[in-house]
Amino acid sequence: MQVPVVSLAAPEAEAAAVLRRACIEDGFFYLTDHGIPEELVAQTFEQQRAFFSLPLQDKMRIAANKAYRGYTPFADETLDPQHSKRGDTHEGLYYGRHVDEDSEEGKLPLHGPNQWPDEALLPGYRRVTEAYWQAVRQLGGRLLRLLALSLGLPADYFAPYFTQPMLFLRPLHYSAEKSDVSDGLFGAGAHTDYGMLTFLRTDGEPGLQICTDGATWRDVLPIPGAFIVNLGDMLCRWTNGLYRSTLHRVVNTTGRERYSCAYFFEPNFDARVEALPQCLEPGEEPKFLPTTAGAHILERYNATHAGYGAATAS
Repeated sequence: MQVPVVSLAAPEAEAAAVLRRACIEDGFFYLTDHGIPEELVAQTFEQQRAFFSLPLQDKMRIAANKAYRGYTPFADETLDPQHSKRGDTHEGLYYGRHVDEDSEEGKLPLHGPNQWPDEALLPGYRRVTEAYWQAVRQLGGRLLRLLALSLGLPADYFAPYFTQPMLFLRPLHYSAEKSDVSDGLFGAGAHTDYGMLTFLRTDGEPGLQICTDGATWRDVLPIPGAFIVNLGDMLCRWTNGLYRSTLHRVVNTTGRERYSCAYFFEPNFDARVEALPQCLEPGEEPKFLPTTAGAHILERYNATHAGYGAATAS
């Protein structure tokens, strides 16, 4: 059963209605007619393949720092510690919104300057990656408007929460090693995303699976030209559980490498996240305690990334 398709070319009210159903029932949907050129997507994947093909010592020159920008090696991340016998079979990168290290904002966790590979090794890498990062940022703003309308809110409702957003592009390279679910080996272990929205593009290889009924895993196969978008825990909290943050994982059944680019679209670090009145019945108590975007994401990073807590404490 395919997840819904939300077209940005559809009339706004129609698209918002499809989006609402997708958010309530699946927590995942395909996003089409988004306007990001396929040529830019292809160039981005070409550049990420080039980076991940570098010798490990070159990649480790930009090892993830305390602002969590840079390279994370294979098995650094364990997204399902309860069921995994070792780290997940992928390596990755983090690129966020550039923040000057000596600014007030730069003192916050998860904020700082990016680390880039040596231009001499990968000419054009930074230019292409930044262009893709900016393109998806703009797409995220468009979807925020639709998201607000789907909840019966003013179209610009979420804008004040995204004045200094936490935005992370996460290129990933999955090894060719086959997963073994019964023995606790995953490309990416079962998890829900931490934040608001995730925009995913892949190289066309299968692997992504979701679980909406607590027992059955189903494939979400790539559709050429479309983004796969899913909701995170933060949006689930904001909507008092109306919009679902769906459990998902990556399982390698092919024995082939896989590349993907996930873009995490999160609010300001200090954005207060609590149940929207529109999502509460009269007299109903919120299902989740209020929190902030930053506190929630830090808690999850500390649980799933080797050494992250130590890095943020340094």
